[in-house]
Amino acid sequence: MKTDTGSTSRLRHDPLVRGLGWASALLGVPQVAAPGGFARTLGVDDTFRHRSATTAVGVRELAAATGLLGRPHPAWLWGRVGGDLMDLTMLTRALRNHNGRGLGRTVVATAAVAAITATDVYAAVTRTRRSTPMELTAATTVTQPPDEVYGLWSDLERLPDFMAHLDEVRVTGPRTSHWRAGAPFGKTVEWDAETTQDVPGQLIAWRSVDGADIDNSGEVRFVPAPGGRGTEIRVTLRYDLPGGALGKTAARYFGEEPHQQLDDDLRRFKQIAETGEIVRSEGAPGGKRARGEFPQHPARPLTEDELKEALA
Repeated sequence: MKTDTGSTSRLRHDPLVRGLGWASALLGVPQVAAPGGFARTLGVDDTFRHRSATTAVGVRELAAATGLLGRPHPAWLWGRVGGDLMDLTMLTRALRNHNGRGLGRTVVATAAVAAITATDVYAAVTRTRRSTPMELTAATTVTQPPDEVYGLWSDLERLPDFMAHLDEVRVTGPRTSHWRAGAPFGKTVEWDAETTQDVPGQLIAWRSVDGADIDNSGEVRFVPAPGGRGTEIRVTLRYDLPGGALGKTAARYFGEEPHQQLDDDLRRFKQIAETGEIVRSEGAPGGKRARGEFPQHPARPLTEDELKEALA
């Protein structure tokens, strides 16, 4: 009960939560009071089916407004996310079956709901205190001996060269460092870490210290590949994902799949270890800045500016 009261008190004075509450109220009133007119505003006809759907959405919005403004809780924010996805589904269906009259208004409405959905997901994830422990594993083989691969990875300040979501690592002591990384929905997280094990040519392990934005730990093992064909790199990462299981699902939906990120990071490390640089293709000209290109697009010729940058 104490946790629920504290959460309610914290969210009651949150500008974003209150803003979303008033947005629900402003959307809900006209949908309930004049569903036919609201439907026409969206570029669809005011048939009984559309009026009924509009009224139902309006009632849902008013319920969300009552909860967010009266007794705010993360559950109301997640309720808005669920409602947004339903709205997007209905608008997408309306676009597919559109008769052409008012099509522009329907397109604008769909784009607006997509933007609102992103805002609601951000609010729900960042205002949910619980977290979900995650463990990621990945492996790759590099055609270099273990000592050389270990030496490259142990240079912590070079990790951002191949880890797309890592902005900076700064060594602060013999076994300590400070990390700054990008997180879902444009946020930045930071933490201090300590090296818990360091066996040259074999193992590096670390963990975050108290006060980290996200508690995390991990290890990298360097194992000789069979037949003397280089080094097997085996990575294990453990961390608490903000927002619980719903936050994990939302992050994946918006292109922040952590397993894929780790696989991509290892692929870039392999390129650096074997060739000394990351290969930049026409489909992903950003190289290390690939996170700015999610979701990835099909290969295409470089623009004039991108070509100049690549040649430079």
